[in-house]
Amino acid sequence: MIDPRALRMFHEVCVAGSISGAARALNISQPSVSAAIAGLESRLGVVLFERTRAGVVLTPAGEALRIRAQNLDHLLRDAEADVAAVREGGVGALRVGGTPGALVSMLPTGVAGLDRELAHVSLSLIVRSDSELTDMLRSGEIELAFVTTAIEEPALDIAERTLRHDPFALLVAAEHPLSDSPISLSQTEGLRWVLPEAEGGFRRQIEALFLAAGVGIPRDVVRCDSLLAMKAIVRESLRATILPIHVAASELRDGALRAIPLAEAATNRSVGVHWYKPRGLSPLASRLLDLIEHHP
Repeated sequence: MIDPRALRMFHEVCVAGSISGAARALNISQPSVSAAIAGLESRLGVVLFERTRAGVVLTPAGEALRIRAQNLDHLLRDAEADVAAVREGGVGALRVGGTPGALVSMLPTGVAGLDRELAHVSLSLIVRSDSELTDMLRSGEIELAFVTTAIEEPALDIAERTLRHDPFALLVAAEHPLSDSPISLSQTEGLRWVLPEAEGGFRRQIEALFLAAGVGIPRDVVRCDSLLAMKAIVRESLRATILPIHVAASELRDGALRAIPLAEAATNRSVGVHWYKPRGLSPLASRLLDLIEHHP
């Protein structure tokens, strides 16, 4: 079995880019780090680094081991954070990621539910694209990825669970001349648009609505990867956008935006979560998902 202490030293060399840098980070002697790396190479029967004058460069075998070493580092940090959270009255720490629309649709109610149940919640959140989130699940950087679901089958090592369904609507400013009557996208010729920029399930679903109506993807369009900016542009202009109603709930409630039902949106947008199957779910992650799924 690989010595976990040597694996941590190996990880520090990868991060620092040199054995001397890893020794400084770990506050141990350089010969100790060199001996640990040599022991790993002997144990595995491979060369992990090519030594250069500028430092070290990973070999293909070293790159394969780096991914596992990174997972171990995340696991140990999570263990430390879990114990610290329990000591302070919580049930552990949780790192999650997601796409903007999916996070807005689901995470607020989940956090509110955890706050009602727990004295202390340690939650870290990042926003990324679908492909980046999958890589982060595998590396252990995050435990959950909130995304648009039910579009295509996830990879075999990624589990998917749909938590909510949210109808799309055409959103316009309160003073926009369009009426509130249901409308088909085939009737929107001449409209100017604000639509998602980032590639991913969210954009593909919206573009599928135009194709279902037999019209092309709009050309007079502001592409934007910020939901806040999209809604702000629509609110202050005569442009329109297509978003799940839940994403614009506060603006609709305040009267800043109006939602016009779409004939093409008979099916709802599905949003949910991905996680890495081999690692499973922590109790805190499982509870968060249950709170989101069963929220009225």
